[in-house]
Amino acid sequence: MIRRTTLDSPVALSRLQEIEAALGKVIRGKADVIRLSLACLIARGHLLIEDVPGVGKTTLAHAMARSVQADFHRIQFTSDMLPSDVVGVTIYNAHSQEFEFKPGPVFTNFLLADEINRATPKTQSALLEAMNELQVTVDGHSYPLAQPFMVIATQNPVEHHGTYPLPESQLDRFLMRLRVGYPDAAAEREILRQGSASSAGVVDPVITGVELAALQETAGQVTVDEALTDYILAIVQRTRTHESLAMGVSPRGAQALFRATQALAAVEGRDYATPDDVKRLVLPVFAHRVAVNSRVVLAQRPAEAGERVLTEILTLVDVPL
Repeated sequence: MIRRTTLDSPVALSRLQEIEAALGKVIRGKADVIRLSLACLIARGHLLIEDVPGVGKTTLAHAMARSVQADFHRIQFTSDMLPSDVVGVTIYNAHSQEFEFKPGPVFTNFLLADEINRATPKTQSALLEAMNELQVTVDGHSYPLAQPFMVIATQNPVEHHGTYPLPESQLDRFLMRLRVGYPDAAAEREILRQGSASSAGVVDPVITGVELAALQETAGQVTVDEALTDYILAIVQRTRTHESLAMGVSPRGAQALFRATQALAAVEGRDYATPDDVKRLVLPVFAHRVAVNSRVVLAQRPAEAGERVLTEILTLVDVPL
């Protein structure tokens, strides 16, 4: 028997549709990217958007953060940034004769980490604790972050000049990695006609942080059948044994796919997940978590090689009926 949840509420579904519509006004012709981004938000995940410059990575990230009535900070990552520029710093106050902690921009609800791979690995690592444990530790003191908390990072492909590849530990903290891609001819014509009107600045808040937290809680109640759970685990196990992969998906990655599957079902107004939800999410959730053998990478980019192997794995695992 399928468990009914508050997803049946027309108010909850209406809220999700309003956010999706607001994002659709900014990013034209990318309905699937918008829907997956929204699923990442509802799943309490962090989002990495990777693509060439000029296709709307920052615009999408900015618009998604602005669609929620919550605190928002943006950091433009550069090679000379320090970890303290992200998390904050402790300084001595001569008047009070005490050390005071000055919070950095990470203390917010939505953090846009723009061109994150232009910062050095040391600065990139400043986000690890925040993304995983929802707190920041400076000089031995831990400071909790506000809820909800989401990092939306953009990055250029690693082949571009002036970039530092994100380490595996950093990539594993992102629930999804998406590519915006070039728009089709019709969407690009609309972009040209609208000009500056298609900017993130026209997006007004659709829901509050409290309402978002309620939607996130609701998504966690979506029913995932045991056969579907076995399907997810079978795919994960294949990534660990496939001859073309040097590193498979971790338990954290398996959890990420499970949560994303629930969230996608919620975004589409269902209180149950399906095998199609899982298949649709395997690439955005797993592609940045696997490492391809060097001999496989010779012919193509590592990211594309990983996606090809995952696509092959999907054909090898039996789909539950």
